[in-house]
Amino acid sequence: MAYQFDFLPVVENTDLLLRGALFTLELTAIGALLGVGVGIVGALVRAWNIRPFAGIFGVYVELIRNTPFLVQLFFIFFGLPSLGLQISEWQAAVLAMVINLGAYSTEIIRAGIQAIPRGQLEAAAALAMTRFEAFRHVVLLPALGKVWPALSSQIIIVMLGSAVCSQIATEELSFAANFIQSRNFRAFETYALTTLIYLCMALLIRQLLNWIGRRYIARSSSQ
Repeated sequence: MAYQFDFLPVVENTDLLLRGALFTLELTAIGALLGVGVGIVGALVRAWNIRPFAGIFGVYVELIRNTPFLVQLFFIFFGLPSLGLQISEWQAAVLAMVINLGAYSTEIIRAGIQAIPRGQLEAAAALAMTRFEAFRHVVLLPALGKVWPALSSQIIIVMLGSAVCSQIATEELSFAANFIQSRNFRAFETYALTTLIYLCMALLIRQLLNWIGRRYIARSSSQ
């Protein structure tokens, strides 16, 4: 018997999908801000070999980049409570995303910092710039400008990877899709619409990050 497509049972639950999508965007925004912040600190420490923190960040980066995100999430949500640290599903999801993105952004931003000619730092010192001014204007912003496309792609990858957070009952988009499918048994229609929503979110985030790059990163680094 030919399969009869019926999207109506899924469309009737669009509010659940949109609520899950907004939750995913919230997780992504918080994870991106904090994760990139960790990446900036880690990149500076590793690029300038600030000991002993360079070694600590080196172990952290290798550990996170060579283990699955799902295992990291499970370790945080199921493992930490064994040590007496109780956290909610939302907190576990955010922490896992921050830790994961922080490791990848550390290496991405470090590549940008190492691409800055040393002569520019010497010129900043000659202009009597403070260390903070030199780091902000001569190192950080030009470095971000060089790696912004790669960093933007990594943020989107983390957003898409947040789908596994449904495994700990975080009520993001894939959790909502699983819930709807379990009620109407329209798997094809449910996940087709969910795929479309993920695609739209990825394109929206990429456009937003491209705008931020043009408006703030590129303009600031050229000043």
